[in-house]
Amino acid sequence: MARSRRPSAAQIAAQRAEAAAAARRGVRICTWASIVTGALGILFLAVPKLLPVGSPWVQLVLGALTLILSFRARSIGMRGVDGFDGRLSLVGALAGFAIMFFAGQAAFAVISAIGH
Repeated sequence: MARSRRPSAAQIAAQRAEAAAAARRGVRICTWASIVTGALGILFLAVPKLLPVGSPWVQLVLGALTLILSFRARSIGMRGVDGFDGRLSLVGALAGFAIMFFAGQAAFAVISAIGH
């Protein structure tokens, strides 16, 4: 007689707990990485002399990275974390939008100055 390969209830509960812990860890990493990249982007917006060469392009990359990381944190949190409160990742997303807006204006100014 062959044994069943179905996992027991305890094994299923352990797998769910492990998946929830991995989701919380992923949310934490993505959220804090987005906050750090957002802070760097805002710092470079406030003090553009820190990046004399390619400043708007670095700012645009930081803004895009901030948006990607914050929305990734929100998607992981909504899918895998019970009672997810995404306010901190929302702050990162707002910072990313602000960075993209102001760095986009600076990049457009550079491109239009080249065209004239």
